[in-house]
Amino acid sequence: MTGFVSFVGSGSGDPELLTLKGAARLKAADVVLFDDLSASPLLAHARPGADLVAVGKRAGRPSPAQSHVSRLLVDHAATGARVVRLKSGDAGIFGRLEEEIIALREADIAFEIIPGVSSASAAAAAAGIPLTRRLSARRVQFVTGHDVTGTLPEARNMAALADPDATTVVFMPKRTFPALAADLLAHGLSGDTPALLAENVGDPDQRLTRSTVAALAETLQEGISDAPALTLYGPLAP
Repeated sequence: MTGFVSFVGSGSGDPELLTLKGAARLKAADVVLFDDLSASPLLAHARPGADLVAVGKRAGRPSPAQSHVSRLLVDHAATGARVVRLKSGDAGIFGRLEEEIIALREADIAFEIIPGVSSASAAAAAAGIPLTRRLSARRVQFVTGHDVTGTLPEARNMAALADPDATTVVFMPKRTFPALAADLLAHGLSGDTPALLAENVGDPDQRLTRSTVAALAETLQEGISDAPALTLYGPLAP
């Protein structure tokens, strides 16, 4: 007897951005494994008596190993439980989704993926700007600001990253953006390129900082908070 796992993208933090399908799965779940950024008030959708298990990861804080999270998914589903894996934003965008899918497939456990509103889309919406523009931003690219070691990834397509006609969204950028910005400027991107730092997107204490690539790099070099964030740069609308 095996259960079923629903990967649910919770959205960026605003509980009203959770999809109806995601809310329905939460109401039916026996077990909910949730990320740190997908906690209350979203967990209010879970039915009374459901097991709520925190498995979130935050930079600089003690966090469960990914192998442990995957093992929990398999162990709970193996009992026949309906399991929701609640992930922040959209589960398929820098959410370690693949490792968990592999573990379920190896255990022959069925699953589904319910998309969520990405923090990139939510940040642009909060700032009142589109991610694309008809004449000047015909391409959007999502990149991570650090690799598994917490440093700027070594393999970087700088021609693409420094493309002035693309909107680039950098996830988990704050510690490495100054180094990335230096590379961008060295590869021809203007330091005056518009940039946006979006922190705690969707939360009551959301903060949007409009800047430029060069100025934002200087700001982040001086110090950062531990608030989750992402950076957008490129031909951003005013």
